[in-house]
Amino acid sequence: MIEQGNSLPEATLSQLTADGMQQHQVSELFAGKKVVLFAVPGAFTPTCSEAHLPGYVVLADQIKAKGVDLIACVAVNDAFVMKAWGETQNASELMMLADGDGSFTKALGLEMDTATFGGIRSQRYAMIIENGVVTTLNVEEGKSFEASKAETILALL
Repeated sequence: MIEQGNSLPEATLSQLTADGMQQHQVSELFAGKKVVLFAVPGAFTPTCSEAHLPGYVVLADQIKAKGVDLIACVAVNDAFVMKAWGETQNASELMMLADGDGSFTKALGLEMDTATFGGIRSQRYAMIIENGVVTTLNVEEGKSFEASKAETILALL
């Protein structure tokens, strides 16, 4: 599993925008930026939709005021789902990134097998990244939801 002080692995993440499908290389996307990246097990799922994503939507301005250039949400879903979910959650200040095949999540060592629920998904986590290097990594234990929530990350900034 990735640790604090490690560089992010190389991977491609997708984003559907008004200009069409965008493919982002992780090394380029996070280069020279301070980023808060959080991951959810799945778009439109209960905790993710009722608490995790909304927390970042509400606190986006305060998080950015702490010198954060980009707040990004990633899930092992496709870019169409991530765009639709972002729109329903008014997440215009966040970058909604799709890890469609789970390759980024697996490279981080943060995948989990949810079996018939949805297969390989991401564990719930949040990290602070500076110029592609993880400076803070908060991975949730089991089904808990505390370490990766927006309020926790804001306090660490």
